[in-house]
Amino acid sequence: MVRGPIRRWKGYGKPQRAELYFRWSLYLMAFFTLPISLLASAGSAGQPGSETVLRVALVLTLASILVTIRAYRTSLDHYLKRPTDHRRWLIVNTVLTVSGSWALLMLGPSSGGAANPHGPPFTAVIAAALAGAAVGPLSVGLPLSWVWAAGPGLLLLTTPALLLAGVDPATTAGWLVGAIIGTVVLSASCRSFAWLTAIVWELDGARETQSRLAVAEERLRFSRDLHDVMGRNLTTIALKSELAVQLARRGRPEAAEQMAEVQKIAQESQREVREVIRGYRTADLHAEAIGARAVLRSADVACEIDLGEHADELPPPVQSVFGWVIREATTNVLRHSEAGRCLIRLRREDGRAVLELENDGVPAVPLPSQGSGTGLRGLRERLAAHDGELTVPPAAAGTFRMLATVPLPARATRTT
Repeated sequence: MVRGPIRRWKGYGKPQRAELYFRWSLYLMAFFTLPISLLASAGSAGQPGSETVLRVALVLTLASILVTIRAYRTSLDHYLKRPTDHRRWLIVNTVLTVSGSWALLMLGPSSGGAANPHGPPFTAVIAAALAGAAVGPLSVGLPLSWVWAAGPGLLLLTTPALLLAGVDPATTAGWLVGAIIGTVVLSASCRSFAWLTAIVWELDGARETQSRLAVAEERLRFSRDLHDVMGRNLTTIALKSELAVQLARRGRPEAAEQMAEVQKIAQESQREVREVIRGYRTADLHAEAIGARAVLRSADVACEIDLGEHADELPPPVQSVFGWVIREATTNVLRHSEAGRCLIRLRREDGRAVLELENDGVPAVPLPSQGSGTGLRGLRERLAAHDGELTVPPAAAGTFRMLATVPLPARATRTT
């Protein structure tokens, strides 16, 4: 029976888990009203005529808990800019608190009883607890300029009931000061929980934006490569075509030679474009590793890179394809995980170059790039062009591990 909630918890990302933690922290503050009410009522359980007051106090406490939890929920949703009816529940919770406090204070005794004849009655303690239950949601759901007036204002609405119940002014003043201090601390705590929840979601949004920027940067890199290849060639084709037209109009035989050069340049451009699309252009291994470390560190991901002592001795095509693997894997870490640690290690074994990439922060649901698209499938296509392969061996829970292997030529193997 516990597997369902555990699976849901594992399926949550860090923002959802943080919000759930802070949300239930607010709910627990509503439940604190019950032990306070029970402890305050325990000392007067034997007093004559207190049974009715105790029943009313218990009913009001339970009703306040239910309404306060609902008020906390809607107020936090409003603070996070989600559609909600928080105002209605704030009004209901405030009316319940004020009317319940008045009823308890008017029904209950005017002092602390025989044990403490000059102290406040137990109903005053319960009234203060009910006021705190109402101030908590108000501190979350109201604008910040209203928050500091919410607690004292609510207590001032309850203070006349103390005086009408027969409590002396000095005791009432002491109760008011203590209750104000308590509600101020409570409202600051509740507001802090809401603020931290919003900060977590804001950071998650910034992370998503950073991931999209990483993808956009990759597209810009590709467009720059394409521009470098095609810009000069297209300009040359245009100039030579214009020259051939002028020569043809004059009946000069050199026009055919110019068009033959245009044809040659067009064929060369076609070949270079295919190389760009297939990823055959050189991607520097060290530059990609340094870039990956910088990007991941900017996303608060600790990146450990170990390229070994003989990375420069690898054949240029192998270095290039491994550079592409690091680039694509870095993008996948930013987009499809909540990693806090990433490892990139290069080694040789059994005549093959092995690039190992590992990161944590993998959610319980499968990664989108594991099935299709331009993620792992694109890397497999790049490696297959060099007789290499990409494998995803089993890893620990919450960890993603990937191995890219490329066979080394016999000469490169001997030199290592």
